[in-house]
Amino acid sequence: MLYDAHVHLTDGEYSGYLGDILTSLKAMKITACSVTVNLQTTLDSFRLFNDSDVVKQFVGIHPEFSASQDLQQFTDLVRSNIGHVDGIGEVGLDPTYIERGVPYDRQKQVFAEMLRLAESAGKPVSIHSRRSLDDILAILPSYRLKGVLLHWFAGSKKQLARCMEMGLYVSYGPALVYADDKKTLLKNSKQDKVLVETDGPVRYPRCFEDRPALPTSCLVTVVANAAEVLGLPYEEAVQLFQKNTESFLSAG
Repeated sequence: MLYDAHVHLTDGEYSGYLGDILTSLKAMKITACSVTVNLQTTLDSFRLFNDSDVVKQFVGIHPEFSASQDLQQFTDLVRSNIGHVDGIGEVGLDPTYIERGVPYDRQKQVFAEMLRLAESAGKPVSIHSRRSLDDILAILPSYRLKGVLLHWFAGSKKQLARCMEMGLYVSYGPALVYADDKKTLLKNSKQDKVLVETDGPVRYPRCFEDRPALPTSCLVTVVANAAEVLGLPYEEAVQLFQKNTESFLSAG
């Protein structure tokens, strides 16, 4: 069993062929941890995936959308559908959105509410930490969270060591195909804290012909590259990432 730990299946990029993706996921024995970014994509997720056996639903407000969302409306929706929720995400902080009219204080307010929601519901969390990792690491100890994933990990080796000390999970994606810095980070990660992802529909100009990433077309390559970096046979890597992802998800 393969797991894509972070993918945006509610993104409009997939809308014309989502049914084919779900069929392929089942045929290939892949489970997708599909994240949302706002109220609308969360509504779409519940509509599309409540009865799916190949999708784990993570729901959240991404920092990009934190200024435009009604927090109470979102939390009410999630609580009323909590039986279908496998985790909270994509949530986090990102100072690059300040210039786009999303104040950092508002991002912190929304992030805090998402963490409280995860804490009260006993759900794992998938976190966006671009240029904000130190702030996030300072915030997390204030909450009793059962599972925390720093998706698309891009911190320093020093920050990674701290994450490992805190018992956090980290995930790596298609950048492993070409980026030496990501390979170095993977080598320095505790093997039982590593997950793999595609972050689809992100396009990767240096691999996969710049097409929208998909778990069905990209994840095997990510796993193969991770296995090579870790010095493991492919099947052992599959088993490792399956065990790690199921451990992460078991918080919910």
